[in-house]
Amino acid sequence: MDIGSLFWIFLILISFQPLIRQKLIETARFNLIARIEKKRKSRVILIVHRQETMSFMGFPIMRFLNMDDSEEVLRALHMTDSKTPVDIVLHTPGGLVLAAVQIARAIQMRKAPVRVIVPHMAMSGGTLIALAADEIIMSPHAVLGPVDPQLGQLPAASILKAVQTKKPADIDDTTLIQADMAKKAIQQLETFVHELLKEKMPAKQAQKTAKLLTQGTWTHDYGITSEEAKKFGLPVNTEIPNEFLELMSLYPQPMKKMPTVEYLPNQKST
Repeated sequence: MDIGSLFWIFLILISFQPLIRQKLIETARFNLIARIEKKRKSRVILIVHRQETMSFMGFPIMRFLNMDDSEEVLRALHMTDSKTPVDIVLHTPGGLVLAAVQIARAIQMRKAPVRVIVPHMAMSGGTLIALAADEIIMSPHAVLGPVDPQLGQLPAASILKAVQTKKPADIDDTTLIQADMAKKAIQQLETFVHELLKEKMPAKQAQKTAKLLTQGTWTHDYGITSEEAKKFGLPVNTEIPNEFLELMSLYPQPMKKMPTVEYLPNQKST
């Protein structure tokens, strides 16, 4: 065999390497999910939006909560026996409000307990889904986030505040329309969040928490810790099983030339 043939064989092997690696990771995920379901006697559903290296040469894809996710989760819940507890693993920066609302409503309607597990973060629409659960299990350093609506790249609460600082004659029609939409969006989300919370805490506390999370109290990327969430009255605990943290390791970030974080696995202090 000449050098040219060896070169082409090498090139073919390299081109298939990302696909083989992806398949091995998927198999490891399925096996671990099966073990978790058997151990917890529950149905495990993952909503993980993270970059992964895929395709021929490998390139990162950033994902957000969308209607495809909503359809898949609703289908999974529909196919799960109504008496079977559900564990939903959430790792997401958020996304489409409608998708999050649909999932949250489906969770709220289930008879069996639904637990949301947050290994690292469940921001925005992810938090909206978590609010519907009977229990929110967070790792000690995980965060939730505000659910205040965003109109494009602009926070709805900030649009309203900007309009209130000007006279109506000094505001163009487009901004007035945005302000009207912003007001409706905030009212809609506040009402929905209150509906999710009113059975989990006293009425006044549910109303206060709904307003706090939807009215633009913080910037949209503010991280709400487990301790803060408990103060709001949310059903949070930090006793997260190690299997869920292990599961997140099977959703790797894109490979880099030089890793920015390194450590030796399975090292425990004595």
